[in-house]
Amino acid sequence: MPTLLNYSGDDELYPGSSLDLGRLYTIGSNVDVYYHPNKRARVTAPFIFDCKQDQKSSIEVLPNECLFEIFRRLPSAKERTSCACVSKQWLMLMSSICKAEIERSTSDEDQNIEGDGYLTRCLEGKKATDVRLAAIAVGTSGRGGLGKLSIRGSNSVRGVTDYGLSAVAHGCPSLRSLSLWNVSSIGDEGLSHIAKGCHLLEKLDLCLSSSITNKGLIAIAEGCPNLTTLNIESCSKIGNEGLQAIARFCPKLQSISIKDCTLVGDRGLSSLLSSASELSRVKLQALNITDFSLAVIGHYGKAITNLVLCGLKNVTERGFWVMGVAQGLQKLVSFSVTSCRGVTDASIEAMGKGCTNLKHMCIRKCCFASDSGLIAFTKAAGSLESLQLEECNRVTQSGIMGALSNIKTKLKSLTLVKCMGIKDIDVEVSVLSGCESLRSLSIQNCPGFGSASMAIVGKLCPQIQNVDLTGLYGMTDAGLLPLLENCLAGLVNVNLTGCWNLTDNIISALARLHGGTLESLNLDGCWKVTDASLLAIAHNCLLLKDLDMSKCAITDAGIAVLSGARQLTLQVLSLSGCSELSSKSVPFLTKLGQTLLGLNLQSCNSIDSSAIVLLMENLWRCDILA
Repeated sequence: MPTLLNYSGDDELYPGSSLDLGRLYTIGSNVDVYYHPNKRARVTAPFIFDCKQDQKSSIEVLPNECLFEIFRRLPSAKERTSCACVSKQWLMLMSSICKAEIERSTSDEDQNIEGDGYLTRCLEGKKATDVRLAAIAVGTSGRGGLGKLSIRGSNSVRGVTDYGLSAVAHGCPSLRSLSLWNVSSIGDEGLSHIAKGCHLLEKLDLCLSSSITNKGLIAIAEGCPNLTTLNIESCSKIGNEGLQAIARFCPKLQSISIKDCTLVGDRGLSSLLSSASELSRVKLQALNITDFSLAVIGHYGKAITNLVLCGLKNVTERGFWVMGVAQGLQKLVSFSVTSCRGVTDASIEAMGKGCTNLKHMCIRKCCFASDSGLIAFTKAAGSLESLQLEECNRVTQSGIMGALSNIKTKLKSLTLVKCMGIKDIDVEVSVLSGCESLRSLSIQNCPGFGSASMAIVGKLCPQIQNVDLTGLYGMTDAGLLPLLENCLAGLVNVNLTGCWNLTDNIISALARLHGGTLESLNLDGCWKVTDASLLAIAHNCLLLKDLDMSKCAITDAGIAVLSGARQLTLQVLSLSGCSELSSKSVPFLTKLGQTLLGLNLQSCNSIDSSAIVLLMENLWRCDILA
């Protein structure tokens, strides 16, 4: 048999070679053997010129049935891989041989390296073809076995089809994870091949698979009883029958995520939820389900720990209320609900009472949740550690303060994002209970949360260590100062992006009061901050690793002061948009760069390109954006 040299590329067949797999498409049925260019031909020139008919070598005359018998008797995976490199015909024939059909040699060496399934392969766009899948199927068999395969998109001319998946099914029985994203050319037949050949499959991820129907999912359910994770998104032909099959044949199912599948309804989902006794993670988004499905979750979701519900337009208040009072979600730890009109004060109070172990609650874009529901929920949810509210515009300052008072011993993190109902009102702090457990406070783009509200939070929550006040342009020095003065544990991470009313006075106070603990400080867009703040940071901050001064009014003199702080070991420094910095700051940046891993100098237009080049040469270990 002729020897094939220098073949591989980004495929699997022969490590250390260079033949492009795409060339196999140009190899027709008349030329199936590749000879080394330096090897002399076995015919003479006169013979070539006088020949009236194409002459075939003896190996080409053999029918596929004979080649099949030869290939399956090859003693090792390496030899089978070498043969697959000869031509497209041989590759495809080799990929059609199932592992069970290969005649094993007396040596166990080949068996020890095959079938473990620890290799991962991903095909995207133009690289996603049947030939490449065949190459993966043959090539990985001798190098540990394919365990995870992801196909994203497909070649528009010769894309992946059911035939390519059949090659994987034949050659990769160790496959445990399969992801098909936007591959419309793969249908039920391809999934049926996987079901027949890959019985160890544990995870199936289908997205925009318009050709796959219930038939394909039923085949997977019947052939892959070890399935633990099922993700289905925008698969318009998958519905209740497929989910019912999963419920019957996949008892080990632990995680499901179903999004935007128009044929999925209460019948299929309730069957799945009531049968999967080990189901712990559930995500349902944009589905045509009703209150009935949520009632099933509430009664049968005894193992569910993580629940995500989004865009369930047909679910009313009654559905969420029943889910809570059914008392079946005793193990629920994390609950996230987005854009569901059924989330009201009564329903979230029921969830708080029914989910006694709930620790993380996230409510997004639920327009009917207000202060009374939030206060009732936090009073009932005694184990709550993290609360996030996003675009809940009926929640006001009163609701937030009441919630903090209710969860005074457990709550560790509070996040508010774009809650436009919060207005800055002075409240007598003495009538509120403090929240000693709160460690992280994030209030982003809530314009009504001003100085008065921050002063109250500062007095109620003295143990805060992480603060994110992104976009609070109404925040002033006077409003932030009580928080800084009352934080007894010492602030560690502070993000003041977009707080453009803050001045050097409050930054200096921050450095003076918390310099011993501060590790990250972001002042992006605080245009009133000048070199005076850099001076305070240089003198007081001992542990600072990450500093962002983007769009601040700092100059070369401030960078010089910062570089002189011997105790500082900055790792990330961002100076983007600091227009007053010039090339004179480069020596000081070089000095700071001895510890820097990242430096951002984008839009620093007064620093010329030659200075940037010099800086890059001196700080070759640092990732510099300019």
